[in-house]
Amino acid sequence: MRYCIVNRQGRSIVLIGMMGAGKSSVGRCLHRRTGRALHDTDEIVVTNFGMSISEIFPKFGEQRFRQAETEALRSLPTTKQAIIVTGGGIVLRNENAEIVKRLGVIVWLDGDEETLFARAFRKRNRPLLQTKNPRKTFSQILDARRPLYANTSVLTDEELAVAILAKVTRMNPKPESPIPATAS
Repeated sequence: MRYCIVNRQGRSIVLIGMMGAGKSSVGRCLHRRTGRALHDTDEIVVTNFGMSISEIFPKFGEQRFRQAETEALRSLPTTKQAIIVTGGGIVLRNENAEIVKRLGVIVWLDGDEETLFARAFRKRNRPLLQTKNPRKTFSQILDARRPLYANTSVLTDEELAVAILAKVTRMNPKPESPIPATAS
């Protein structure tokens, strides 16, 4: 799995990405490690409707579900540090992109298409994949959403350089000197 931090503003950690990217699992890990409150927009929507997402879609439709996602985002506190897990389609509304930017550091979880599909399809409860050809549908959804995830915000060159150096330093805390020792 790849990850990309696309916004360094704010206090919360907001996870975005395609279904199957591991947002819920990573969110739970971050919650355990940081002690921050964990908010999952899908769980908020499910609680508000009193039914599962796979029940919401056929009864109310995707547009009503997307509206409920926006309402869930709006309900989250902007001043308290939290871990926020979003649904894969959160980036479909421009308004949501602006809300997540205000909420905190946006982390886009991504992966190769085959892995994402296998994880997403394994549950068999994804309403958008209830089609004749779920693999093709997934590919179309992913192609449409990847630019939206990327455009949610971007790192400056300086922020990207700092993130790369921090990651490399954590991986190799005692780097070798770039200048080889010479014999006298």
